[in-house]
Amino acid sequence: MKTFKNLSLVFLFFLFVAMKGDKAAYLLFNSSGKNVNYNEMLKDAIKSDMVFFGELHDNSLCHWLQLELTRDLFSEKKSNLIIGMEMFESDDQLLIDEYITGKITANNFESEAKLWKNYKTDYKPTVDLVKENNLRLVATNVPRRYASIVNKKGFEGLDSISVEAKDFIAPLPINFDPEVECYKSMLEMMGESTRHDTLHIAKAQALKDATMAYFILKYWTSGHTFFHINGSYHSDNYQGIIWWLKKENPNLKIVTISTIEQDTISSLAEENQGVADYIICIPSNMTKTYSSQSPNFSN
Repeated sequence: MKTFKNLSLVFLFFLFVAMKGDKAAYLLFNSSGKNVNYNEMLKDAIKSDMVFFGELHDNSLCHWLQLELTRDLFSEKKSNLIIGMEMFESDDQLLIDEYITGKITANNFESEAKLWKNYKTDYKPTVDLVKENNLRLVATNVPRRYASIVNKKGFEGLDSISVEAKDFIAPLPINFDPEVECYKSMLEMMGESTRHDTLHIAKAQALKDATMAYFILKYWTSGHTFFHINGSYHSDNYQGIIWWLKKENPNLKIVTISTIEQDTISSLAEENQGVADYIICIPSNMTKTYSSQSPNFSN
């Protein structure tokens, strides 16, 4: 028996050494930088009102994890799961509803909706899962043309759009606070020399965040979990969309996930700690799904 026990210890030692030498695709950390496992994150997500998956748009492993988490949430929540995506603009909601319910074909949907160029590789698998299980899919983002107006003219530019158009954005006025850290850092990064134009850029970002928060709250009901996929900038540090949501309902139980890249992933760099409840740390040389130079992608 003693010999068997010793052999078992030797086996476990060599197994540990072998695993330590593997090339890990990602590691998962909590907010304080402690290594945690996927099931811990999943349990928290299941118990939450809302889950925000902050992605790197061009990261292949990130999209795989999103799909896995969607599957696992659905396995537990069933029809009490709602999916929302930054990648769909609010004026495409009718097309989405028609496609999910089988009223129009995939060809109709994909030719008429404003889809990102990496839709088929990175987001279609999740849309297919939603369609197969007749879940609700919400287009949360502001139509790009209205963000462009704010980028050029500020919020005042929205005064001239039609009543019908205003159905696709957060209710006016947008109570923008330039002291919120995510917007303040944007202003500081762009510099004082172009502050007026930069302020409009920050306002356009705030319009996106406020609109996404608005449609998330519009479609969420108590007892459901709303799983939202967005660029990490929109939910990191519990700001962006989260800030607007908490203004409306401070009692929401929200779980945030962020994705970061590091050259070495064995431990979470200090500057990446605290950005979310759970941080997915991926090697910097992970395969990318598209060129970051493409103009069709934005945070």
